[in-house]
Amino acid sequence: MYHSSVKSIFVEEKNHVPPICPKPRRPGSTTLPEFLKSLNCNDNSQKNFDGRSGILNIVAEKTRDGRNSPSCYSGSPPGRTGNPLLEQLQEIENFVYFKKHNDKMYNSRSEFLMSSLIIFFVTLHSFFPFQECNGHVFTFEMHHRFSETVKKWSSLQKKIGGPLENWPVKGSVQYYTQLANHDKLLHGRKLFKFDGPLTFSDGNSTFRISSLGFLHYTTVTLGTPGVKFLVALDTGSDLFWVPCECGRCASTDDPTLYSSDFELSIYSLNGSSTSKKVTCSDSLCTERNNCLDVYNHCPYSVSYVSSETSTSGILVDDILHLRTEDNEEKFVQARVIFGCGQEQTGSFLDVAAPNGLFGLGLEKISVPSILSREGFMADSFSMCFGRDGAGWISFGDKGSFDQEETPFNINPLHPTYNISVDQIRAGTTLVDSGFTALFDTGTSFTYLADLSYTKLSESFHSQVRDKRRPPDPRIPFEYCYDMSHDANTSLIPSLSLTMKGGGQLVVNDPIIVISMQNQLMYCLAVVKSQDLNIIGQNFMTGYRFVFDREKIILGWKKFDCYDIEKIDHFPSVPVNTTHVPPAVAVWPANDAEKPDDRTTNTPRSSFASSVYQTFYLNLINCCLASLILLIL
Repeated sequence: MYHSSVKSIFVEEKNHVPPICPKPRRPGSTTLPEFLKSLNCNDNSQKNFDGRSGILNIVAEKTRDGRNSPSCYSGSPPGRTGNPLLEQLQEIENFVYFKKHNDKMYNSRSEFLMSSLIIFFVTLHSFFPFQECNGHVFTFEMHHRFSETVKKWSSLQKKIGGPLENWPVKGSVQYYTQLANHDKLLHGRKLFKFDGPLTFSDGNSTFRISSLGFLHYTTVTLGTPGVKFLVALDTGSDLFWVPCECGRCASTDDPTLYSSDFELSIYSLNGSSTSKKVTCSDSLCTERNNCLDVYNHCPYSVSYVSSETSTSGILVDDILHLRTEDNEEKFVQARVIFGCGQEQTGSFLDVAAPNGLFGLGLEKISVPSILSREGFMADSFSMCFGRDGAGWISFGDKGSFDQEETPFNINPLHPTYNISVDQIRAGTTLVDSGFTALFDTGTSFTYLADLSYTKLSESFHSQVRDKRRPPDPRIPFEYCYDMSHDANTSLIPSLSLTMKGGGQLVVNDPIIVISMQNQLMYCLAVVKSQDLNIIGQNFMTGYRFVFDREKIILGWKKFDCYDIEKIDHFPSVPVNTTHVPPAVAVWPANDAEKPDDRTTNTPRSSFASSVYQTFYLNLINCCLASLILLIL
């Protein structure tokens, strides 16, 4: 992927920006963990020095259940957005009302139908005892999911509007793979050790740190006794690693170097009584050919897209401390494999993930893969990205019935969260340029290759009223404009993506506001790439995203992670920043995938229509089955 050196896009003066203070998500968690109390927050308020788009970010003063919770913000204006749980309840109530209304409309038909069904089942009931008295025995045939009988039944269902089936050829690889996957899902759900979602022992809070690449960070606890690490969350890579027995690591002596008051840690193999080095014979050791030491320890080495950024060391097996996300909050100890990062280079030494990177990818070595494989959770997780920089992560979360969805494009050799974008709308212009892209929380901004980048940026530029600024080599964005005194987000062209399947993703933060030499400007926060497309974190704000690895889909829904206010104007006070934020991309360089062609699916039907369709199909199937039994 084309990416300028991270250091080259900085302005000379470096600003120490205090990190966002995370808020507890779940009811009952009304106090911050001890580890998080060191943030630059007070009981009154804290300015948001975040240099993102011109959105005034304010965190509400209450948790979801209405009780007071600690906050670094105050003065929330009126017009609070609704509780998403109440919105779901309202949707259910509307659905119930719709059903009752239809029940009244078809009441006369229902009476006739019920009388007919009564006669039918009375006849059926009288028939069965008669057969039983004559000594007949009823038997049932069992058929596996790909049998000829099931295929015939499915073809009948297809004729009446049922779902289509793609039948694999008997004896083929696909035939046995689909059977095995079905068995795995069927039996795996019965083996989960916990019914609800899991999160880290210190809580599910995540927070965006501007000075560390605009990535979302959280705290994890490893080993016995537990040691805490501040790690970046990355869906674009697989390996979880922390600094360990360092030959070359980011400095931990002075955390203020990273504009953070967190005490950064170093993992010690000898300091944890539960630590075990992974051997070269382990199935997760992919570099066994490089096992050169006499102790047979498995090495690892990963290079990332950001300029000259890499990590290397050995693989380690130790305990990751988790807890359930329910009222009981049971603490869970799960053994995971992660990297003991002995040598780091590039961005990992100063501007991104200095204390570790938490890979959330699809490979077997990622923590979500290990947790689901060991039965700790369903093979799915969700992340919420608040518009103020606060959010959360939840393992085992499958999302909701009303979320938008699009399938992942899975490469069997190296699976990633790759999605298809069919169209982009910039303001009033529809940019008909489809492409595939990596959906990556570990990349600060969105990257597009030509032809998509040119079409989008030129369409955006044609609708902007403000004066365009000349290119600046210190800024990774090409389309930047002077901000007028009466600037308002309603005057900025909106952006939205149409995904494969018809789902719409409206981008809440398509621009970024930058202050340079006492002048404010805003830029289209999309970076031109040579041949790679990445949907970065700036396109994810204001949503909860569900990475459902069982169904192989990405789900999303507009979500106020912490009841955040929605303000539609630029801040009245200029953003206090004198540097350009780093455009960090921390996903493996050898995972590059070029855009390819896709097909477009029709939009998904609404929930109500799908419910009624399923109801009628089930009713028809039951009647057909009863008639067959009657004939027999």
